[in-house]
Amino acid sequence: MNPATAKLWAKQDQHEGDRRRLFTAVATALKAKTVLYPGSFVDIAPSFVFESVTYLDLDKRAARFFADTEGVAEIVAGNGGPARPDISFVHGDYALEHDLPEEHFDLLVSLYAGFVSEHCTHHTKIGGTLLVNPSHGDAAMASIDPRLSLTGVVLSRSGSYRIEREQLERFLIPKKEQEITVETLHASGRGIAYTTSPFAYLFTRVS
Repeated sequence: MNPATAKLWAKQDQHEGDRRRLFTAVATALKAKTVLYPGSFVDIAPSFVFESVTYLDLDKRAARFFADTEGVAEIVAGNGGPARPDISFVHGDYALEHDLPEEHFDLLVSLYAGFVSEHCTHHTKIGGTLLVNPSHGDAAMASIDPRLSLTGVVLSRSGSYRIEREQLERFLIPKKEQEITVETLHASGRGIAYTTSPFAYLFTRVS
């Protein structure tokens, strides 16, 4: 393994095993095989549990990381994944057009990466899922997207994760009354403060 690959992963995995626990919980709740992860940087944890993952990032360090295919495979196998993981990497800006199939992926991941849902939902199958956290306003963006319907949340406690699917409306109540539109979210670039805030949300693509 290239030492730079190991160093980047060690920095990504500062809370050892945290991302593996997150994606394991999501994988247990969903019937998903194909995953698209825009703004992934070097977070390869989805490949520990999902069959096929496409990563998309603009950072040159991520491009160098994924170019070390043997090193990446070693990390995946060392975390319980397959010895020969089905991994693709696209080097670019997810907000621009890419040669990725429409309505193809079972799961779209948006974690700390901006408005992924706005630009990439069309790559998700009807009936597929968006995993999105409140950072940078993308969970709020998803909540007003007519293509998406809230079907679950990811709750975190003491380093473990579980999926909740009951009384979901309580997780989208803003702490203060405010207008939530595409324009206001773009203008603020921040997440909405909700009265009850989970670690992440699960939205199903319905149209």
